[in-house]
Amino acid sequence: MTVTRTAVLKVLSGLTLPDGGDLVGRDMVRAVQIQGGRVSFIIETETPELARRMEPVRRAAEQLVRTLPGVTTATVALTAHGPAAKAPPHPAAAPGDAPPRLKIGGHPKPQAGPMNPNGVARIIAIGSGKGGVGKSTVTSNLAVALARQGRKTGLLDADIYGPSQPRMMGVNRRPASPDGKTILPLHSHGVTCMSIGFMLPEEKAVVWRGPMLMGALQQMLGQVVWGELDILLVDLPPGTGDVAMTLCQRSKLTGAIVVSTPQDVALLDARKALNMFNTLTTPVLGLIENMSTYICPNCGHEAHIFGHGGVEAEAHQLGVPFLGALPLSLETRVAGDSGVPIATGDGPMAESYMTLAARLVAGGMA
Repeated sequence: MTVTRTAVLKVLSGLTLPDGGDLVGRDMVRAVQIQGGRVSFIIETETPELARRMEPVRRAAEQLVRTLPGVTTATVALTAHGPAAKAPPHPAAAPGDAPPRLKIGGHPKPQAGPMNPNGVARIIAIGSGKGGVGKSTVTSNLAVALARQGRKTGLLDADIYGPSQPRMMGVNRRPASPDGKTILPLHSHGVTCMSIGFMLPEEKAVVWRGPMLMGALQQMLGQVVWGELDILLVDLPPGTGDVAMTLCQRSKLTGAIVVSTPQDVALLDARKALNMFNTLTTPVLGLIENMSTYICPNCGHEAHIFGHGGVEAEAHQLGVPFLGALPLSLETRVAGDSGVPIATGDGPMAESYMTLAARLVAGGMA
């Protein structure tokens, strides 16, 4: 039996919300997509806080849609169109007490050996030759997928000029510093997280030269209490600049993964990132092709907007592993904007990231 949008909306209109009304009547259902027996849609709320409280409604909506004849899987994401509320003071701080002074940035300090955090078994850098290829989205979802597979996972947002992991991981609190030196990381979706974005208002620019970038990276690796981790993923800034060079030269990396779209101009820059890692004797663990294909939610037609297969061909030519291809997905973008990575749930995209994580684990890379 063919599943229709009308049938999906009809069954959702029977789901009463805790504060009255229903999802359809209150115009909260967005981006209904039907591909054979697979149904996905988005529940949009006014604020991220309300979205988090709507998790029971999300689960109930998935269960309802699964009861429709012809439906094999149902995937529902939560998002919000309003800003998050300002974070409350860290519970470790007593009322009225000023937090210890913690200065981020400044020139790096001399170090006796690699700046690898104690207790972290593996560090994998995830880079790209250019911006806009979905590197940060891949990093956040891969971190969540690894955590779901039982790995103790950390995520360091080293894209200091453009930190996006606070938004993607749904974290908007300032980390605590009990002594003004050590930094206690935050936790989200089973992942231990650190980003310069936790320290600054979202709209504030970081106007630093290279030495301050290197100093901040040194602090986020050496002063953060990461604890015991199986793997720490480092979301690098795009390109081949100071942060990537410092990480490769001053820490002992397990290796690097390069993300690219299949289009020629992205591959041209990805080759430069690969050349940088090779020059700095950092092992390249593999390539990921992002935005590999697009399936129209209305007619099911598959289109290769950015080309297709270019990254896999490049991997074979260079003799490095091809780790997988990820499609262009509206749900993935919306989930990242809402602070709940698509890999936290079920559905085709979550399965793609779980497969990618399993491949890393099986290969001894995670």
